[in-house]
Amino acid sequence: MGAGRHGKGYGKASGAGTIINAIATYKGSAFGIDLWTSAEVELGEDFKGIEGEIEQEEEEHADTRLIERCVELVLRKFNMPLHAHVKTRSEIPIGSGLKSSSAAANAVVVATLDAIGEEAKERIGALDAIRIGVAAALDVGVSITGAFDDACASMLGGIVLTDNRKRELIKRVEKDSAVLIFIPRERAYTADTDVKRSRLIAPWVNLAYELALNERFEEAMTLNGFLYCAALNFDPEPMVKALECGVKGVSLSGTGPSFVALLDEREDQAERVCEAWSELGVEGRIMKRRIHNKLSFLV
Repeated sequence: MGAGRHGKGYGKASGAGTIINAIATYKGSAFGIDLWTSAEVELGEDFKGIEGEIEQEEEEHADTRLIERCVELVLRKFNMPLHAHVKTRSEIPIGSGLKSSSAAANAVVVATLDAIGEEAKERIGALDAIRIGVAAALDVGVSITGAFDDACASMLGGIVLTDNRKRELIKRVEKDSAVLIFIPRERAYTADTDVKRSRLIAPWVNLAYELALNERFEEAMTLNGFLYCAALNFDPEPMVKALECGVKGVSLSGTGPSFVALLDEREDQAERVCEAWSELGVEGRIMKRRIHNKLSFLV
């Protein structure tokens, strides 16, 4: 491992959207979205410890604890000195429900392994790399369940179903679909979520999870969205408007405030939903992306 000690490594991981939010039952489902976070990690004795830097236009005082902890956990795994500089850059809005934390953790873990050397990636593997980021997220308190579902969708791409308590991947399916994302200007941080209210809806979230297991993803996410809007006090109107436009799958993403809708290939559907969402009078922006189906680990 000595050769990589002064190495530089790079990694990237995608954002994700929700099919089943795992807060109620610890079972979740999510899909990768082609919005990206990239990370650069440099190892070297010149650094005093592990120094983190986040390049995010909208954040003046970004919290670097998660990315620093990710580097630390990887270096400890290889018994390496804790001297590194880590920098991330992201196009995923923070606190929007689009899995910015999972993407950052994944990108940093991959970049740290890359800095150590090729043999590090071979030794760890994608799922173990995901588990390191999940452990870091729990350590620094940016996640309630560890968000193993979001982290799997971010790193592995496609649609994933997971057991977050056991940190197990239950199923992964690829799906070709456009995604429309409504991102209100307000923020909703996972750490502030009312977990007690979320646990009350667990029996019905289990029904939604069963739909997802049967690959009825659109029905699963729509049921999930209405349940969590009720539990977390979000107005479900963006969902109803999307359904009026013929969308089959739409949900609150994570703990909000963003909504994600899977579109069919009809030319005018995206335009109609955009128009309907614009008429809500909520300050924010609308993005069109696609489900990302590729593994980020090898990038």
